[in-house]
Amino acid sequence: LLDPTVGKSSFDLASGLECDLAMNLVGQPLVRQQVMKGVREFLENRNPVKPLVMSFHGSTGTGKTYVSSMLIRYLFKDGLQSPYVHQFSPIVHFPHAEQMEQYKENLKRWIQGNLTNCGRSAFLFDEVEKMHPGLVDVIIPFLGPSWVVYGSNYRKAIFIFISNTGGEQINEIMLDLWRAHKDREEISLQDLKPAISKAAFENPQSGFWKSGIINDHLIDFVVPFLPLKRHHVKQCVISELAQQGFGVRPDVVQEVADSIPYFPEEEKIFSSTGCKTVASRISLFL
Repeated sequence: LLDPTVGKSSFDLASGLECDLAMNLVGQPLVRQQVMKGVREFLENRNPVKPLVMSFHGSTGTGKTYVSSMLIRYLFKDGLQSPYVHQFSPIVHFPHAEQMEQYKENLKRWIQGNLTNCGRSAFLFDEVEKMHPGLVDVIIPFLGPSWVVYGSNYRKAIFIFISNTGGEQINEIMLDLWRAHKDREEISLQDLKPAISKAAFENPQSGFWKSGIINDHLIDFVVPFLPLKRHHVKQCVISELAQQGFGVRPDVVQEVADSIPYFPEEEKIFSSTGCKTVASRISLFL
């Protein structure tokens, strides 16, 4: 169990998460597969050799933040508000390049202190592509297969990196596969992983550039989020209407789906913003 105050078995937690992903996450078969594999293996192992490290990649509105918060909600009683869950945003926490050395020291101390308090902690790094190259490397000692580091046992922690990097490459590959009449359920991780690696890990503008996290193979699961088609957007609208207390309104569903930009320009196959703007657009058509 992750949160010391939670009374559910690891089997119940994994089953609940799997069901929620199946019901509420649209159009992401690889995400369901990879996240569940990672979570199951991690929860079932009483003595993991290293923390669980996952890296989420994809364009805006495809569900990266949604899945990370869903995952945290199942593993920690108070979800993102749990004292054992820590979120970092480069714009909020590391905005000034000239203070990088101070940020490195702060980040190392922050992680070390929280893992000393509770080895079952989770750390979420949002918009990793905006992190200054080199900053993320101070986390390396906490990610590897050691028993103890800086006096803390940290092998039961979870680290999730969230990034738009690789999104363009995933979209291009998905367009090629769509033109080849290949269904998204047939797409494998190997179809996408090399392009994500190249975009995220060999790009000087990426927070992972030349990072030891990559060179030492410390990421357990690279999770690609695929671009969403029009029928996925409609599912998001239906779900959002239900959350706002409205029934299914076919006219609203159609109008919201039609109001969203799609690419490429000619065929208009994939939503340019995923489901990100669905909630704000619904009020325009009610």
